[in-house]
This record gives sequence, structure tokens and C-alpha cells, in this order.
Amino acid sequence: MNTATNAQIEQTADRFARRVTARLSAGNDDLPYDISERLRAARMQALAQRKREAAPVRVAQAAPAVVRNGRTASLGWGSEGGNWWRALVSAVPLAALLVGLVVVNASQDEYGTSEVAEVDAALLTDDLPPSAYADPGFAQYLKTVGSTAAH
Repeated sequence: MNTATNAQIEQTADRFARRVTARLSAGNDDLPYDISERLRAARMQALAQRKREAAPVRVAQAAPAVVRNGRTASLGWGSEGGNWWRALVSAVPLAALLVGLVVVNASQDEYGTSEVAEVDAALLTDDLPPSAYADPGFAQYLKTVGSTAAH
């Protein structure tokens, strides 16, 4: 929208607000004192809130500059130096992520290796030969033995 349209919208809103205020104030004389005082205090709070909302909030931050490089332009931080330091600081989170991934991968590998070693040790130290575990009837036998042991 352009500024003329914004101005028209604001003028219309102000006229509406004045009409509503006039209507509300017209019946104010007939109200008891305590109610009219509460209404006055509420109006003051509403006005104070509106003034706070209308006040522009300024945040101090460095704005990027357009840096020309031959025929092209790109966003940059100007010529204030310290670019290697910014690059190093921005690489720290990536390095931390990579270190974390390596640590998680190593711990998962060790955990998986220890599980496989436990299964192998149980198979080798058991009284049954390994071919018994491959027998389809053995799985059924384990189910029946397990259900009778539970009773």
C-alpha cells in the first residue's frame, strides 16, 4: 500500500474512534461515581498501552552492506576487517556437530560389537551345538519349554 492509502485508513479509524468515544461519554453522567472513576482509570490505561505500542522499538544491530565485486554485488559486512575471525567463530558449531556425530558413531559401534560378542560367547559355551539353533523345531521346543516353566 502507498502512504496516501495508509493515511486515509488512519483518518477513518480516528473518526470511528471519536464517534465511539462520544457515544460512551454521553451516558457517563448518569453513572455512579465509583463506576465512572473505574472507567476513567481504564481509559487512561488503554491510552498508555496504545502509546507504548505506537512507540517504535529500535534494536541496535550491525546491518550488512552491499559489497561490489566487479559486475556483481553481494551482501557482506563491509570493510571493517576481522572476517577470518567471523569465519572461525561461525565454523565452531559445525565442528561441534561433527565431533558429536563421531562420538555417537563410535559408542554405537562399540555397543553393537559387545552385543555380538555376548551372543557368540553364549553360543560357544552352551551345551547345544550351533546347528541346533538353526533347526525349526528347536524354536518350537523353546516356546513350549518356556510356557511350561512359567506355570
